Amino acid sequence: MSILTRRRGLVAGAAVAAVLGLTACGSGDAGQAGDPETPGDPVSLTMTVWTADETQLALFQSIADAYVEANPDLVSDVTFEAIPFEDYTTSLTTRLAGGNAPDLAWILESYAPEFVDSGALVDLAPVLEGTEGYAYDDLLDSSLELWQQDDGLFAYPFSNSPFAMFVNTDQISAAGQPDPAELVADGKWTYDAARDIAAAAAKKSGKQGLVVRDFDYQVWENLSTIWDGWGAAPWSDDGATCTFTDPAMVDAMTWIHDATFGDGAMPAPGTTADFFAGDAAMTITQISRASVLDDSFAWDVVRLPAGPAGQQNVIGQAGIGVFAQGEHPDIAADFLAWFTNPENAEQLAEFFPPPRESLLTAEVLGAANPKLSEDQLQAVVVDGITGAVTKPAHPSFAKLQETVRASLDPLWTADADVEAVLGDVCGSIEPILADR
Repeated sequence: MSILTRRRGLVAGAAVAAVLGLTACGSGDAGQAGDPETPGDPVSLTMTVWTADETQLALFQSIADAYVEANPDLVSDVTFEAIPFEDYTTSLTTRLAGGNAPDLAWILESYAPEFVDSGALVDLAPVLEGTEGYAYDDLLDSSLELWQQDDGLFAYPFSNSPFAMFVNTDQISAAGQPDPAELVADGKWTYDAARDIAAAAAKKSGKQGLVVRDFDYQVWENLSTIWDGWGAAPWSDDGATCTFTDPAMVDAMTWIHDATFGDGAMPAPGTTADFFAGDAAMTITQISRASVLDDSFAWDVVRLPAGPAGQQNVIGQAGIGVFAQGEHPDIAADFLAWFTNPENAEQLAEFFPPPRESLLTAEVLGAANPKLSEDQLQAVVVDGITGAVTKPAHPSFAKLQETVRASLDPLWTADADVEAVLGDVCGSIEPILADR
C-alpha cells in the first residue's frame, strides 16, 4: 500500500468532510431549481466527470451541442471537464471550498448521503417532473432512493451498473472445473462453488483465481459484492451502529481471509492481476467493463453467486447533481433534464445502464452492447438492477473510508484473528458514526 494512496485517502476524507460540513444546513435549505431565466447573454455550463474515454465524451458533447442548438438564447456552450477518478472527489470539493463550483458534477454513490445532506445540491424534482416528455414516473424508485431526501431529488442516478462475475472459460475448462453458467442454471452457483473453481484454476494456470476488481486491499467497500451474500453490512441502516462484528460479517470476512491465505482462491496482498489481460480465472466487477474484452480468450459473464443469505444484486451507481452555488443552477437543471430525457438516456445506455424502466430491456441494451447476448443482458443487467443494493454509503463516508481501510490492515496477514480485527474496526469508527 503506497504512502501516496494513503495520503490521497486522508486528503479526500478531510476535504469532503470539511467542505460539505460548511454547507451542512440540510437539504431542506438547499436551492430548488425552477424555470430557467433568460439572461442577457447565453451562458457557458461546465460538468465535471471522471471519464476520459473519448467515445463517451464525444457522446456527451453531441447531446450537449443539440441542447445549445435548441436553446441558443440560454446557452452558448457546455464543457465536460474530465478529472482522474483517484483525484475526483478531492478536486471537486476543493473547487467547492474555493467558491469555484461547476454547474453540474458526477457524484459517486458512496458520497451520496454526504452531498445530499449538505445542502450543496439543488432539488431537481420540480424541473424533471415538470419537463414535457421527461416521463419522471419511468424512473425506478429503487434507483432514486440514495439521492432523495423528503420529497426532493438531489441528483439523477445516470449510471446503474450491476456487479457481475466475468469468467475466463478457457482457464476454467483447462482446470477441469464446471462451467459457472451451468451452475447458475442448476441453482448451484454459490460463493463456495466459485471459490473451489477459482482455487483449482489458479493452481492449474499458475495465475490468479478470483479477483475483486479495484479492491487491492484499499477499496474495502468493493468487498460488499461478496459479503452481501451473507446478509452482512458495515453499519446499521440508520448509519449509527457499527455492524462489522455481527456474525454475518465475521463469517463473510473469514471466508474472504481463508480464500486468500488458505487455498489461494483470491490473490494475496501485493499481487496485481488483471482479468481482462488473462491474468485471472474470474473477476467481480461492473458489467460496463465488458467493453474492454477482446478475443484473446473465451469468456462469459454471470450474475453474482449466492451466499448463505441467498443471491444479492449489487450495483455501482453514480449521480449527476447541480450545485446551488454554481453560477447558473436553473439553466443547469434544465440542461440536465435534456441530457437525461428518454431519448438521450437511451443513447447513454451504451455505457451507463439507465434508471428508466422502459429502457431496461435486453433488446434496448443489446443494441448498445453488441458484446453481450440478450440472455446475458437480461440475467445480469435487467434482472441485476431491479431491487439491487448499492455499495456502502454514509453521511460521513469520507472519514469512514480511510478509518476502516487502516483498521482492516491487520486482517491481511495469514495468522490474523478475524473477529478481533473487526472488533478493532468498530472501536475505530464508532465515534464517527456517533458524531452525525
